Amino acid sequence: MSTDSEIIQRSLDQPSAFAQLFDRHARVVNAFATYRVGRHTAEDVLSETFLVAFRRRADYDVGVESAVPWLLGIASRLIRRHRAVEAKHWRSFAAAVSGEEHSSEGGVDDAMTRLDAEREVDGLRGRIAALGPKDRETLLLYAWQGLTYEEVAAALGVPVGTVRSRLNRVRKRLDPVRRAQALAKTQTQTQHSAGSIR
Repeated sequence: MSTDSEIIQRSLDQPSAFAQLFDRHARVVNAFATYRVGRHTAEDVLSETFLVAFRRRADYDVGVESAVPWLLGIASRLIRRHRAVEAKHWRSFAAAVSGEEHSSEGGVDDAMTRLDAEREVDGLRGRIAALGPKDRETLLLYAWQGLTYEEVAAALGVPVGTVRSRLNRVRKRLDPVRRAQALAKTQTQTQHSAGSIR
């Protein structure tokens, strides 16, 4: 079986060979785009991603065997054009989750568990939506796509240290315990600083 790098190299002389890359990774790119911008826009992002990749295939780093980070990086840049649509989908998701009806056939304990989970999802959804676009994109590539730090860095065109910093910042913002600890630490430092100024 050929590596992605070999397929891309071969496609420089035989453009039709690039179709193998599409067959191999279209599903991953489409799933990523669908999650970020919705099904209809995802189809456009998928098409544009492979069109850009085909046009830029001569620039591909042939030392990297898997083209997934490269393709997701292209898709991520294209998705930035669709931020308004992404915001619309976050709002519709929020409306859908809050409008669901649940049966109480599972008893009081099950109902309480569902209620707690729904509250947690509401809180998490809001915190993810409040993240900056770069932090949210890094989180989704890492958590939802399952890419490694190195692959996320390649997809976004940033150093691995930047990915680590973003994910650390995201963890602090999404974890209520860490957020409370960070807030308490900041307040303590502010109080100590104010006391030493006097």
